[in-house]
Amino acid sequence: MALANVDGVGTGRDEESGEDVIVVFVTQKVPREELRPEDTIPDALEGVPVRVLAMDPD
Repeated sequence: MALANVDGVGTGRDEESGEDVIVVFVTQKVPREELRPEDTIPDALEGVPVRVLAMDPD
């Protein structure tokens, strides 16, 4: 994903539901309303849920 703030992409399991997910690693989480529409990470890709994890949670 060539989006601003995205450092990497992988796969994993959701800790709560146990379902397979796509994990998008970002430098820091930014509220959706502060992002440009073209930099917004979708909630799902091809039906697979997406989770966003901050590399630097501070």
